[in-house]
Formats: sequence, C-alpha cells, structure tokens
Amino acid sequence: MSATSTSTSSVITAWFAGRLPDEWTAAGAPRITVDREEIVVVLTLPLPELADDASDVDRAEAVDGRVGGFREDTRDRRMAVAREAEHRFERKVAWGVAVGDGPTHMFTELAAPAMTRLRQPERMVLDTLVAANVARSRADALAWCVRLVGQNVDEWLSELRTAMEEVDRLREQGPS
Repeated sequence: MSATSTSTSSVITAWFAGRLPDEWTAAGAPRITVDREEIVVVLTLPLPELADDASDVDRAEAVDGRVGGFREDTRDRRMAVAREAEHRFERKVAWGVAVGDGPTHMFTELAAPAMTRLRQPERMVLDTLVAANVARSRADALAWCVRLVGQNVDEWLSELRTAMEEVDRLREQGPS
C-alpha cells in the first residue's frame, strides 16, 4: 500500500525505521523531521576512537573524516532509499549526520521559496539587516529572522507541533 502526500510524520518515521540498513542506525535511531516539501533524515554516527590525550584539532579532523567517509561510502544506497521515499511520500529527502552528540552535518537540503507580501515597516527590518551585512539580501534576511524566531520560541513551536500531530491522529481515526 502506497502512502500519499498527506502521510503523517509517524508513518514516514516508521517507514524509514524499517527501510534504513541496521548499520546506519547502530549508534542510535535516526532523527526524522517532516514538513510539506521535505523529509530530513539525520543519522547518528559513533565518535571515532582516539587516544585520550588527542588534541581538539585531532578530534575535529577525525569527525570530519568520519562524516566524509560515511557520505561517500553510502551515497548510492542513500540515493536509492531517497528515491523510494520521494516516490512513496511525494516529498524530497535530505540527509545529514551527527557524530556522537556533536553538531549536525547536512549533506543535502531543500531550499523552498516562501512568497510573502510585506508592508514597508517589515521591508525596512529586512533592509536594515542587509545594510548591516547581517544578510546578503532580503531573502537571506527573512531566513535569518525565521531562524531567530525559531530559536526563541522553540518550546511554543514544539507544543504547537505536538497539538497538530494529535489533530492528524484524530483525523485518521475519523470516517474516510
């Protein structure tokens, strides 16, 4: 049975749990984020083993090597899984990894256009960010503002997403 573009995050997460090779999830379950356009799959890789007295530079180089090696070694298989998921869920798939508890290294990401109409006060905010060299363009300034809001209202957005997932779950239980 094929899922549609209205598939819930839990359905997509379950599919990836069953589809991803075991060796890709040995260090932990993948983090999967879903929106209307994209599925982001972040896998956790184990930290490279180094001597206890290894420098921070050595540790950073080892992590870079682990990330680059995984990216190259799994490229064909990741592309095959992505093609299946894109066909099944009608969304693009982006891949990334985190080594241990470190930052996420994205391999691919979708940049979706966001059309909006802004009045002069909003445009002036964006233009100020451009003039101050915080952003290269109004589009970059708008993306910067969205990231800033996302960081500062993360708890509220998390609660809102949870509520939306509950609404999706209830819709699925209703008559077809």
